[in-house]
Amino acid sequence: MTETLDIRGLRYNVRHWGAADAPKLFLLHGWMDSSATFQFVVDAFQRSWHVIAPDWRGYGESEWLGRPYWFPDYYADLEVLLDHYSPDASAQLVGHSMGANIAASYAGLRPQRVARLAMLDFLGLKPDPVVDAPTQLGKWLDEIAETPRLRIYPDHAALARRLRLVNPRLSAERADFLAASVSRVRADGQVEMACDPWHKIASPTLYRIDDAQASWRRISAPVLQMIAAQGFVQYRFGNLPEERQRRLDCFADLRIETIDDAGHNLHHDQPAAVAAVLEDFLVP
Repeated sequence: MTETLDIRGLRYNVRHWGAADAPKLFLLHGWMDSSATFQFVVDAFQRSWHVIAPDWRGYGESEWLGRPYWFPDYYADLEVLLDHYSPDASAQLVGHSMGANIAASYAGLRPQRVARLAMLDFLGLKPDPVVDAPTQLGKWLDEIAETPRLRIYPDHAALARRLRLVNPRLSAERADFLAASVSRVRADGQVEMACDPWHKIASPTLYRIDDAQASWRRISAPVLQMIAAQGFVQYRFGNLPEERQRRLDCFADLRIETIDDAGHNLHHDQPAAVAAVLEDFLVP
């Protein structure tokens, strides 16, 4: 089921699975995605959970701004969501990609609010050393001069084919589900991903890994790093073992698990393995 909440003046869509009195578990989706993306992992859980998964602002059925986004808003949105659903207890957070980025920084800002943190295939970005602050800001100015657009598909079947082309590990059945569940039908009957195209605009400020690491060092909760064998963490840092270890060393209480035969969307590729590792890590 889903419900609608007012989160800081925006209409937020929140998806629920499981009984309301089961242990709470927050699942936080990544960039250009939405909450339905976790369906396969939820189906694979063996324990009872009350899973709470929001569509971030500008994604899925949550309200779209139709203008550039400011990343720190996600931290404030998450705080309101936790205050609403778990006001008296620290929360267990599972984030994929951008969702892991948000959850990890928040866990450092509000360590008392996070009981356990699972990060799915995210260990920070790899900044381009030749891009400085003026270059980044200039890129942003150039990009906002025109309204961004999403790729359009004639129907859900065409989108499903595209999803399988991008991720060959995705079964036809799962591709069909995602094509129907994380997209929307336009007024002209064509289909596009349910993501505000303004998310495609680069941030006007540089990503600074030192800032992220400063937050990670403040995390007091146990942290699970779930790394896809063929995912972004491996792609970015597989040939940089010292940099990878420098980042991992920021987490005081860390467990690392590798999911074999999985790309960045490991929750699509190996949902049973992801669910099993999560349930071994989380507290029921």
